[in-house]
Amino acid sequence: MTTRQDCVELDAVDPLGAVRERFSLPDGVIYLDGNSLGALPVAAARAVDEAVRRQWGEDLIASWNKHGWIGLPQKVGGRIAPLIGAGTDEVVAADSVSVNLFKLAAAAVGARGGRRVVLTEGGDFPTDLYILQGLAGMMPEVELRVVEPGGIEAALDDRVAVVLLSHVHYRSGAVRDMAGLSTAIRAAGALSLWDLSHSAGVLDVDLNRAGADLAAGCGYKYLSGGPGAPAYLFVARRHQAALRNPLSGWMGHARPFDFVDDYAPAPGIDRWLCGTPPILSLTALDAALDVFSGLDMTVVRAKAAALGDLFIERVEARCAGKGLALASPRDATTRGGQVSFRHPQGWAVMQNLIARGVIGDFRSPDVIRFGFAPLYVRRVDVWDAVEVLGEILDAESWRDPRYQTVAAVT
Repeated sequence: MTTRQDCVELDAVDPLGAVRERFSLPDGVIYLDGNSLGALPVAAARAVDEAVRRQWGEDLIASWNKHGWIGLPQKVGGRIAPLIGAGTDEVVAADSVSVNLFKLAAAAVGARGGRRVVLTEGGDFPTDLYILQGLAGMMPEVELRVVEPGGIEAALDDRVAVVLLSHVHYRSGAVRDMAGLSTAIRAAGALSLWDLSHSAGVLDVDLNRAGADLAAGCGYKYLSGGPGAPAYLFVARRHQAALRNPLSGWMGHARPFDFVDDYAPAPGIDRWLCGTPPILSLTALDAALDVFSGLDMTVVRAKAAALGDLFIERVEARCAGKGLALASPRDATTRGGQVSFRHPQGWAVMQNLIARGVIGDFRSPDVIRFGFAPLYVRRVDVWDAVEVLGEILDAESWRDPRYQTVAAVT
């Protein structure tokens, strides 16, 4: 059985240990919610201050050229590309995950001839389902087909145009077989569209090796780009000429500053831009990506797996018989960077944890989630967090009325 001293000793030789110093982390807090909002990188705060005070404040509109604002979507996309196994000309940072999924799904339907079925699984991340419902609602010829988990391959037929799935399930942390499913989808004549929001920055994602066609993901979770950070999208090079962005905004034009009346799509990945890029947010995300410089994502994933394994081991030893049930895969090879447990009073337990300085989150109806961002979470953090959880469950302090009121953001 792992001891706290074992954790201290392993942290001392952790190859990622020094990366923690690149983050601004509050004293007295164990932050296990990087799967919802990544911690603040020191460089991001400095970069935004520079962009506000000097670039915007002094150089004003000249900064679009002088400081390269106009090229930030491509620059940031190119920096995300190696983290997801893509070419730098296959990724661009733009919009939100929801908007990007709409663009990619609509484009996929438009490019697959008479195929009009959009396929996904029930219980996947809500915005993904909502976007597909909206797409089907505005295009009567599109049929949204939602199947039970595990039913994708059986539902593939010659009417399916695109299949949208999350690589890592937001509630359980289960990792889908991207390569196997992409192969099956391609064999059926459809396109695969992957949501990478809970995998990029914590897993060794390789879109091109897996044969993925399209993907989108957010910048504010493991990539630590800040609240509401811009998202990104991936279009495999082999599809770029055939697919058309349905949101044909001026930044996706071949010559946006010619200001002509008729739209002409830019070549390559640039056509997936739409409106004016959010410079301050992109600046924060750009600087945040510095923390990944020189890191081997297989090492990052290995540490995430080790932290998750340790958490499960400790919870099942320290909190046995206290109403917790594992809701994530036990096998780390099929688990992302989080571990989820069910508890009948999950909301109250999590609020009590947060009040004690251990920050995770809750997902309805009864799931408490703990994210292990390997760049700043230590093994000793995991040990101490479980000890606090055990004390709360032993004392049933979660029964306090102040932990019962459900907040707007869970």
